[in-house]
Amino acid sequence: MTANRPNLAPLADTWEWQQHGRCQGMNEAVFFPPTGERGNARMMRERRAKAICASCPVKDMCLEHSLSVPEPFGVWGGVGESERAIMLRGRRVRKSRAA
Repeated sequence: MTANRPNLAPLADTWEWQQHGRCQGMNEAVFFPPTGERGNARMMRERRAKAICASCPVKDMCLEHSLSVPEPFGVWGGVGESERAIMLRGRRVRKSRAA
């Protein structure tokens, strides 16, 4: 008798790319906003996070992950929350037009 199992990638392989990120070992507060952060403080934190992401070898995988989940918080793949929201809206519009 054979078992019916979905063809799933091993979990470690799914997340392995994160081990190669420039953000590894850094304080996650650089990438995720504290409660109530606004204005200049938010802009400066995001700018710092995006500078780290700019030369990251897994930047594209990180961004794609954040869009596929979708991840609502923080800077992922060099893209902030509001920018990702715009990208996600664009994806939804294209999908609905294609349907």
